[in-house]
Amino acid sequence: MRLVETSVKRPVGVIMIVLAIIATGFVSVQNLAIDLLPDIDLPVAVVSVSYEEAAPEDVERQISEPLEQALGTIEGIDSIQTQSNTGSSTVIMMFDMGTNLDNALLEVRERVDQVRPMLPDDAGDANVLRFNPNQMPIMAVSLSGEDLVQLQDLADDQVIPALERQSGVADVTMEGGQSRVIDVTLDESKLMQYGVSAQDVMESLGGANQAGSVGTVRSGDENLQVRVDGTYQSVEEIEETIVQTEQGSILHVSDLATVEDTFTTPDTTLVNGQDAVVLSLMRQSGTNTVEVSDNVLDSMDEIEASLPGDVELDLVYDTSEFIRLSINSVVQNILLGGLFAILVLLLFLKSLRATIVIGVSIPIAIIATFSLIYFTGETLNILTMGGLALGIGMMVDSSIVILENIVSYRQRGYSKFEAAKLGASELAPAVIASTTTTLVVFLPMVFVSGIAAELFIPLATTVAFALIAALVVSITLVPMLSSKLLVDVNQESNKRRYWFDRFLERLANGYERVLKQALRLRKTTLFVTLLLLVGSLLLIPFIGSEFIPEGDQGQISVDVETPAGSQAERTEEIAMEVDEVISEYDDIIRINNLSIAGGDMMSGMMGMGGGGGNSANFTLELVPASDRDMTTEDLVQELSENTTHIAGADINVSAMDDMQMGDPISIELQGPEHDVLNELSTDVLAEIEEIDGIYSPSTSIDEVQPQLDIQVDSEVAARYGLADALVMNQVETRMSSQTVMRYREDGNEMDVRVQYPEEDYDTIADIRNMMIQSPMGMQVPLHEIASLEHTQAPANLQRGNQQPLVTISSDVVGADLGTVSSEIEERLDGMDWPDEYTYSIGGQAEDMEEAFGELALVLLLSIFLVYVVMAVQFENFLMPFIIMFSLPVSIIGVLFGYFITGTPLSIVGFIGIIMLAGIVVNNAIVLVDYTNILRRREIDRYDAIIEAGRSRLRPILMTTLTTVLAMIPLGLGLGEGAEMQQPMAVTVIFGLTIASIFTLVLIPVIYTYVDNVSTKWKNRKA
Repeated sequence: MRLVETSVKRPVGVIMIVLAIIATGFVSVQNLAIDLLPDIDLPVAVVSVSYEEAAPEDVERQISEPLEQALGTIEGIDSIQTQSNTGSSTVIMMFDMGTNLDNALLEVRERVDQVRPMLPDDAGDANVLRFNPNQMPIMAVSLSGEDLVQLQDLADDQVIPALERQSGVADVTMEGGQSRVIDVTLDESKLMQYGVSAQDVMESLGGANQAGSVGTVRSGDENLQVRVDGTYQSVEEIEETIVQTEQGSILHVSDLATVEDTFTTPDTTLVNGQDAVVLSLMRQSGTNTVEVSDNVLDSMDEIEASLPGDVELDLVYDTSEFIRLSINSVVQNILLGGLFAILVLLLFLKSLRATIVIGVSIPIAIIATFSLIYFTGETLNILTMGGLALGIGMMVDSSIVILENIVSYRQRGYSKFEAAKLGASELAPAVIASTTTTLVVFLPMVFVSGIAAELFIPLATTVAFALIAALVVSITLVPMLSSKLLVDVNQESNKRRYWFDRFLERLANGYERVLKQALRLRKTTLFVTLLLLVGSLLLIPFIGSEFIPEGDQGQISVDVETPAGSQAERTEEIAMEVDEVISEYDDIIRINNLSIAGGDMMSGMMGMGGGGGNSANFTLELVPASDRDMTTEDLVQELSENTTHIAGADINVSAMDDMQMGDPISIELQGPEHDVLNELSTDVLAEIEEIDGIYSPSTSIDEVQPQLDIQVDSEVAARYGLADALVMNQVETRMSSQTVMRYREDGNEMDVRVQYPEEDYDTIADIRNMMIQSPMGMQVPLHEIASLEHTQAPANLQRGNQQPLVTISSDVVGADLGTVSSEIEERLDGMDWPDEYTYSIGGQAEDMEEAFGELALVLLLSIFLVYVVMAVQFENFLMPFIIMFSLPVSIIGVLFGYFITGTPLSIVGFIGIIMLAGIVVNNAIVLVDYTNILRRREIDRYDAIIEAGRSRLRPILMTTLTTVLAMIPLGLGLGEGAEMQQPMAVTVIFGLTIASIFTLVLIPVIYTYVDNVSTKWKNRKA
């Protein structure tokens, strides 16, 4: 082969190219973005609109439905969902995979602009966002101290600007703290005395605090800008604001209200029991998470030095810490796998120099792979690094085959140069064909979509790059090094490995006896194989399935929900009871971050406002897994059990895992009426709670909110000159504060709010007797023009594809997702469903079903492509057919491996099965090819099979052991984040091991049957 010959003849050129690759690789590694998972670009857009204080029914009718109708017809939308909460509407649009989301977002904004005039005037502006998991906060820091106002000022003025200056930081959001505010509290008796309405006061305040340029005037040779400045310079000026009555009297705000310079009521935010302000940091798109984190951590000492002595700056959580540990554990597994592979080579080759040739080729192939990863724009994450770890054993296969052939030529007396040239050239085509069979299994991955494609195409690409780099190294660098380093192999070994030779000889003799017996009892051999295959298939119900393996990131979320409408004080009492339970585990909890009524992170990002007074959330950061005796899931279970005695709230404890994509179980009920869906959801919830594995099920409308409905009698109101809208505005003004302007002082802006005293309308009786002022100045009690009714209403309402929707979600604990999903479907099929009401199972269960379907197609296409490559290689249809029998027997190993290790089938394991299809045939190719070579030398078929088996036993053992042993560290799940690669490693380890054993015994038997058929066919034609 010309490439081999050139490499051997020009060692300097090869060395310089290798040095260039190494240099490029090191530069590439330094510039590769490091993250936990590949960049996930999901075609999901979100529109959120705030509508302060509005009930869910009003939000749905006035905002969600108009938006849904306008957006639902955009081209490429797969599904659309709306969620109407108190004070906010959220529309989530899921587009078809492959949709250009930038163009789709432009159309979304156009549709939103068209529908904006139909929305209520006091609704907020619509926020149109691209949902991107990579825009979630990567870390959070806390400012702790005694004075919340001081903490917020320090955060706004010093800490946030300093953090935003750090390279890679996109945005910093704040939770907690206390803001300064100017409250104008109206005195209703004085308003009635002077005949002034609250609206008059608000208009006077808003109109007075104005400034602007009105033109220019000449002064000599200059033009002077004329500016009218009516802004307030002090709180006293606000008090002196003029309010003019209809009779022309001049009053001041201080005559009608009390003006107070005060602070907002703070949301409770505690970090390890101390009042704190928590700052969450988002990174810029395309930046390195670990590098951004390092920049922030390096700046924290300098920032803390500038703070007062009684204020502490602490790290709350840092996602890069888990990324570092995960990447480090993968690197450790790569090193261990490489070491095992080299030890196997040293054992078999009995030559330190020959082992060095392979040992040098491995890191060079890895470094070349880093360059290819960089130029394709992928990130360095646990999947791409896992691909490298999985590829270590396979990477040496090509080099082993080439090197062993070179050694055999050397042992026959050829010179180093000739042995390298002839040995490598002879087997280079076979090595290329063998690598091609492994590579082609990844080609059908282009047909995979969704999460499976986003996660595993980078892994497949990395494995492919590693194998290509290893192939190039095996036919260039290995021959060149062999021509320089290989001495007389027989002299170098000099009996140092005699014990191993004796072991191999005994093994070969034993194998020969087994093979002869199998050839004599061919039907028995086939029957035993079939029996084992059927037996392994019977294990499938005991194996189960899951979407993505769960990881142990050491983060736990504890959500506390008191009944809707609960006071924040009651929520805080229960949260403190939960905190007492959590404090029992302080030895393994590094950070305990409590937020009460602050809302969740996603709501804040979408502009949906904070949570209500009935919600509290604990975010727990545990010490590293190596420093604790229990897993995150164990602690979740214990906390769940230990908080069951706390009454008055729903408490949900769950592990936070970046590797998980949504709820494991999500059941969507759809139909025309919310009330019927509510009843059905109760029935479904009761039905699935009995299923083993269901943990903490809940419905999207399991909360009801106490509500006071005011029904205005339009005819009675009209007698007083009142319209429904005017009544609603006056009730709203009395019930909630209205921000009328922003007051600026010393560079800081604060809200000026107009409100009535809270105690004036503290009871239902107060509201009944509320005086409504007519346009003629008459005062009418509210109960005379309206009826009041105490009702219960849903705390939120959902719609899906323009129909009411209820979602029932659940975690799965102690059982596999596939089994639980199947039982749920069986139970729901047995229920009596009203007409026009349907259900569908979504969440991870749906994603898993779709991914398994796509991957099954990929597997079939991969098997076909492997056959195509072999048919081209052999120029024969029957020989590849023989080799393909190594595929079904590999399933025996895979299923037994899953059963023994307790590993459910996941999409990670499925990818391993697809990889296995390209790996297991290589040993059979070697065996069948050499059998044909011997038969062409006119050796009898029986003797050719026996001889091929004995002579190919050694290389088959070498390649199998290097691949299997290199994956054992991953198979054991050593280190953080190893759970993601473990199923793939288990698949390859058990599948390849069993397939190799059957290849040595079953393939020769199949060969005889196929050869008999071929001979009969030829005789008939003759």
